[in-house]
Amino acid sequence: HLLWVGIAMLFIALYSTLSGLMGTSITDSIQFVVAMVGCIVLAIIAVQHPSIGGIEGLKAKLPSWIFSFFPEVGSNSAPTITGILRLSLISFITYLGVQWWASWYPGAEPGGGGYIAQRIMSAKNEKHSILATMWFQIAHFAIRPWPWILVALVSLVLYPYLPAAQKGDGFVYVIRDLLPSGVLGLLVAAFFAAYMSTIASQSLWGTSYIINDLYRPYIKPNKDERYYVKISRYSIFLLVIFSLFLTSKLNRISDAWKFILECSAGIGPVLLLRWYWWRINAWSEIAALLAPFAIYPFIVHYEISFPDSLLIILLWSNIVWIMVTFLTKPTSDEILQSFYDKVKPMGAGWKKFNKNKAESSPIKYLILCWFLGSLTVIMFLFSIGEIIFHRYGSGFGFLLLAIISGVLVFFFLSKSKWEKEI
Repeated sequence: HLLWVGIAMLFIALYSTLSGLMGTSITDSIQFVVAMVGCIVLAIIAVQHPSIGGIEGLKAKLPSWIFSFFPEVGSNSAPTITGILRLSLISFITYLGVQWWASWYPGAEPGGGGYIAQRIMSAKNEKHSILATMWFQIAHFAIRPWPWILVALVSLVLYPYLPAAQKGDGFVYVIRDLLPSGVLGLLVAAFFAAYMSTIASQSLWGTSYIINDLYRPYIKPNKDERYYVKISRYSIFLLVIFSLFLTSKLNRISDAWKFILECSAGIGPVLLLRWYWWRINAWSEIAALLAPFAIYPFIVHYEISFPDSLLIILLWSNIVWIMVTFLTKPTSDEILQSFYDKVKPMGAGWKKFNKNKAESSPIKYLILCWFLGSLTVIMFLFSIGEIIFHRYGSGFGFLLLAIISGVLVFFFLSKSKWEKEI
């Protein structure tokens, strides 16, 4: 299996080096459509299977609370089929009130990160970049999960006796047992499209760090662009080879994202606060990135589990990066002034660089847009699910809230001068 994974990754590296960011963006769009079509077809076939009997049959075969969109908070029951909706109070608080701003994850970086920033900065202007990012949030969080959720619910009916640790395997069993051979080929193509899209995006993103943050400024400065393009192509292949090595060391994909979420707990506050406080420098970010690795062996040795592990790492990382910030020299005023004049960061933390005392984008509008944008995505997510489960009243109510909050986002963004070219 590792051989085929390696062949696929090398193929993706080849077309990524030839196409660049524009080509990868275009293929990403096509691959998203292919992957969504395949997953929707799978969900329809699974739900309409005679042993399920459609949505109403699915609802009749599972407990009613399993279709609730809100977790059962305060329960510490042993993991069972019900455990998928049960959270201890501390887990609920960590998920809802901490993880989103504390941990870094590709595509969900608090305060902006290279993964999303690369696409934002390739947009025509600020308005286009905001619209594209908003569409990504809706497509990624509100639309894409529902075919997966339906198939997962079907698997709970068809394979009720799977151990809790193997519940995720039910998705694969549904594919194996329910799909005819022709459709199975379509779904394999859909999954491969999603895989290709992810690897291509990760490779280009990683290469941009290697070239722009390491190679160009420190190893070979002042070369022409053709030279850096050539080196970036070599970098993609090196990244793919290194990624293949790491893949061979992971038993489950969940091992990777759990590791990322815990070992990135601490970089989030830096990524957010750098836009509001001039004193944060490059050493702050480096310290926040490295600090979790110093304490992670302790977490593993004493078998400290989530959410305690994330909270401990977060506390430690914040202590480290704040100390490093005050122990290192700040970025020069000349560079900070140049950054301020170009980006116009807001808040009292940048007041000393605001020469004309004007605030081009009132922060109150942007805070309101953040809240309304989040509400838009969540309401779209709920509305799609409610309509799928034939709860039309609440479904269209959530949809109306999503539309209203989305319209308000556009209204308040117009107050923040989002038409400005970048």
